[in-house]
Amino acid sequence: MTAPSLRTISRDAREPVCHDLEALRVDGRAVGVRLLVRRAEDGMWRARLQYADGETEVTCETVEIFCAVTEQDLWQAVAGMGEHHLRDLFRSLSGSS
Repeated sequence: MTAPSLRTISRDAREPVCHDLEALRVDGRAVGVRLLVRRAEDGMWRARLQYADGETEVTCETVEIFCAVTEQDLWQAVAGMGEHHLRDLFRSLSGSS
């Protein structure tokens, strides 16, 4: 009798994977931030930001504003934005002042 084979089910790298980032404080309230990362057909890593303000129930999302050759380069680009840029981007998308 043969042993059953162990198969690893790999996900499609083109499907976005959601990563929760540290929440932002905007005008005294917490805003959740997520990064949706995928590997495009051309082999490039692309990502967009998704914001969720639990207090006002405002949700908004960018287009794929991040693009890099490697996933590590993509994460470095995200880290390089800085909290103030992430906050200003949320304000511009949500219409907050």
